Amino acid sequence: MMSPSIDGGFIKEISRMLVNLMRLLAHVSANHIKPGVAVFVVIFMSISFAGGIAGASERPDSFADQVERLSPAVVNISTTTIVNDGQRMEMPQFPPGSPFEEFFKNFGDNNRQRRAQSLGSGFIIDDAGIVVTNHHVIENAEEIRVILADETSFTAKVLGQDKKTDIAVLKIDPGDTELVSVKFGDSDALRVGDWVLAIGNPFGLGGTVTAGIVSARGRDIGNGPYDDFIQTDASINRGNSGGPLFNVEGEVIGINTAIFSQSGGSVGIGFAISSNLASRVADQLTEFGKTRRGWLGVFIQEVTTDIAESLGLDEAVGALVSTVNENSPAFVAGVEPGDVILKFDGKAIERMRDLPRIVAETDIGSKVKVELFRQGKKMTVTVELGELEKAELVGLVDSDSSSEPGNKQSFGSLGMSVQDIDAKLAEELGIDPELTGVAVVEVLPGSPAADKGLAPGDIIRRYGQRRVENALGLAKDIKAAENGGKSGILILVERDGRERFVQIGFAEKTE
Repeated sequence: MMSPSIDGGFIKEISRMLVNLMRLLAHVSANHIKPGVAVFVVIFMSISFAGGIAGASERPDSFADQVERLSPAVVNISTTTIVNDGQRMEMPQFPPGSPFEEFFKNFGDNNRQRRAQSLGSGFIIDDAGIVVTNHHVIENAEEIRVILADETSFTAKVLGQDKKTDIAVLKIDPGDTELVSVKFGDSDALRVGDWVLAIGNPFGLGGTVTAGIVSARGRDIGNGPYDDFIQTDASINRGNSGGPLFNVEGEVIGINTAIFSQSGGSVGIGFAISSNLASRVADQLTEFGKTRRGWLGVFIQEVTTDIAESLGLDEAVGALVSTVNENSPAFVAGVEPGDVILKFDGKAIERMRDLPRIVAETDIGSKVKVELFRQGKKMTVTVELGELEKAELVGLVDSDSSSEPGNKQSFGSLGMSVQDIDAKLAEELGIDPELTGVAVVEVLPGSPAADKGLAPGDIIRRYGQRRVENALGLAKDIKAAENGGKSGILILVERDGRERFVQIGFAEKTE
């Protein structure tokens, strides 16, 4: 329920406006303005003023109605887990070969086990008995019980769980019990500053209600590849995990999952999984028992300001492709290392971490348009998405090379030397002798290359978005960039089978 707050300040504002209106009427009379026009002006100003004051002052008068309606759908999750306490029985000393030696050895190897119980929260999304909670609430549980607000208890089974998003779906058999369910809302419609309501089971106290506002959206807290958290100052504590975060309409717009705290208690920084991500995962877990995510087949990295400048991008946006998995949807569509993905299925990729979530939420088998930035131009390719869970990644794509061995090149402005790879060099650097291409053989301490973490044994696969064929060709490109007034170079470096782009600035010349 919403109602305007009227206080002394509000009364003063009304009084001040009445005085101004009287002055306006006097002005109207003095200037012979038609009374009808004057009345219209007064009414218009009154409505505008009153609307502004009311809009600025509206705040929830009480959440009691919402709590009464929603609480029956929020449940406590009680789990029992078998854990090892790490204590071992010390084995007595027996003569070698004694028949007791093997018996006590086996007995002592067994950790002492105990049953540990923990409590969390959840909520019913279907009155047939479908319950949503966090994966970490029920992880490794031997027994799971769902307890309603009236203390009615049910044994639950796991329909599916997803560690990457920390979501799990449970099923209970309600029998003759009439359940109350809630629906997911649209988390994208949330605005920072909107009121939210959290209901859960903090510290095992049972149904507890807290209120606050949306503090931020789209938070990445390092929980997984699809982080899209709502930050709130509604009090969330241990035991709230898996419980719902409601908007004022009573829709679930988040699943309370984590807090930032040095003490273990709430400090006003809590995080909830956004409902638009959670609802899709929950539907898949309910229907299939597992997630079914779209798969593109690329490794990506952030487009920094330096990288954007090196590539000729106007701004640091998109996701830079560092590796394309062989025979992946991206590989088949012609996506190449060095491409910057700007749009996927019409959705702009503002930051690198936007891409994995958008791809995962796209239907498997759908043909989508992917806008790329390559060699200073935009282009579009069509990708038919695969299924992540079925994809068997075959490793990184090897780059072909036609280099001639023994061609060493040094770059004083970068502080490093490179050389075409041959068997002897591979042995000296301790790298796979089957590798081909151009390897870093020397890095000067304190140089630009050293500052960027390059080391002997690193393999340079690409210069900008072009494949590096040999050391001589790389030297020509670097010299052209330096003479052309470029601030640095962008190279794709492979180390221990993984590739990443590195932007290295040229050292400043001194006179």
